[in-house]
Amino acid sequence: MSGNIEYGLYQILDERFRTGKCANGDLRLEQLYGDCRWAEGPVYLPAWRQLIWSDIPNDRMLRWDEATGTVGVFRSPAGHSNGNTLDREGRLITCEQGNRRVTRTEHDGSITVLADRFQGKRLNSPNDAVVHSDGSIWFSDPDFGITSDYEGHRAVVEIGACNVYRIDPVDGTVRMVADGFAGPNGLVFSPDEQQLYVSDSRARHIRVFDVLNGGRLSDGKVFAEAPDSSFDNLRFDDGGRLWAAALDDGVHCYDPDGTLIGRLLVPGPVSNLAFGGPKNNRLFITAGTSLYSLVMAVTGTHRVCRRG
Repeated sequence: MSGNIEYGLYQILDERFRTGKCANGDLRLEQLYGDCRWAEGPVYLPAWRQLIWSDIPNDRMLRWDEATGTVGVFRSPAGHSNGNTLDREGRLITCEQGNRRVTRTEHDGSITVLADRFQGKRLNSPNDAVVHSDGSIWFSDPDFGITSDYEGHRAVVEIGACNVYRIDPVDGTVRMVADGFAGPNGLVFSPDEQQLYVSDSRARHIRVFDVLNGGRLSDGKVFAEAPDSSFDNLRFDDGGRLWAAALDDGVHCYDPDGTLIGRLLVPGPVSNLAFGGPKNNRLFITAGTSLYSLVMAVTGTHRVCRRG
């Protein structure tokens, strides 16, 4: 063990953080933008060398251009959008927690609603989404966007619970795949897609489920806990390490065995993160009012799900 060694941006808690070159990137964070109310949902678009993210209370999506460094409005109003990802065709998938739906932005700019109800009842406020290589879209549905008017619209919970759902790639059917959450938030597939990891912000832990045949999940178990913080979204690097936004505790890095091996010390509460850049080794971090980035010596997993 390292004895909790800090090098400015990096906090080494286990020697594997050092030997895995997790602390061999930039020595400081670069602030790309700092005028949000609450930033979330970064996603990198390789074809355009741009990053899109959400400024939830301002009801807008912003766009940062890698070539020029300029920032502009991508969409406003934006349904109080939260999490964003890309599907197999490079189209933008967005969780609109204010509109209580999951949408897809087509290549011509039009918007297709993928899910807004489950068993006839309105969704709570979709938060984060991931795409499987079979084309299915999986998303979390806490009630964060309907508890007040700050990040959405105050409303009554119709479903009566906060769950994780799967949208069928063929017929668009919405099916619940996991329940028993206090506040499901970020989710990500393992690099081999054999597991699904889901953070529960209110329970202060990350659960992991085995992905079974037919798009079903096992009962799941706790992978990591953060008693003094709350987890938000999650990403994997190509070394199998899980990187987790831990709000007031920076960015956590976990070895595949569940050991917390290091942290990125970020100013402000960390909400989301995403790998991007031409080599997929630039980590983008939303924290409070700001968007940050750093170029790392580790690389994120595939950006757009491979075809099955």
